[in-house]
Amino acid sequence: MTTGPGTSFTVIDVTPEPYAVTPTLTARIGVSVAGDEPVHAIALRCQIRIDPLRRGYSDDEAAALTDLFGPRERWATTQHTFLWQHCAAMVPGFTDTTEAVLRLECTYDFEVTAAKYLHALRSGSIPLQFLFNGTIFTAGQHGFSVQQIPWDCEDRYDMAVSVWRDLIGQHYPNSGWLRLGHDTLAALSAYKSARGHLGLDDAVTELLAQAREEVR
Repeated sequence: MTTGPGTSFTVIDVTPEPYAVTPTLTARIGVSVAGDEPVHAIALRCQIRIDPLRRGYSDDEAAALTDLFGPRERWATTQHTFLWQHCAAMVPGFTDTTEAVLRLECTYDFEVTAAKYLHALRSGSIPLQFLFNGTIFTAGQHGFSVQQIPWDCEDRYDMAVSVWRDLIGQHYPNSGWLRLGHDTLAALSAYKSARGHLGLDDAVTELLAQAREEVR
């Protein structure tokens, strides 16, 4: 954890939100502002990044990450910290310390780099970096006093891969999302109907089986 002068933020835990309509993680953040003066509120913003260099990868994970980073021998130059998402919250008044809650709305769209990375992981942890900024409101001589959260307030958190898998399994059990062009989708739908399949999944499975046979 890095702290600014008198201000610090610590990630306590990150867990799935059980009653959310869409995939959402809840991050509990410990907040500390030094001094005896009460804080009226904090307009908290956070950038959450993934730092892939902070963990190792199995051969299966490395194969699944080829689209993102290339072959393993190139990872020293291709693996860099990348953005996962932005989030924000209003922290109500407190003195000295409190806890804040950040809602992390997640996507399972494989066109998104973070979703592709997270899907590739089988076990271990997801190396996250939380970069905090925003505005602190305290009492002043003429109403409120405003100060910015120091630029170097950040924290690292290793979220278990199982947390992500539980979240996705809760909303998309044994399934995922794949975006296709209109022409491709129309052709696939026509193939499904012509072959008498009940769903697009069956059509894709058959096409993949045919492709494997051709390779042999």
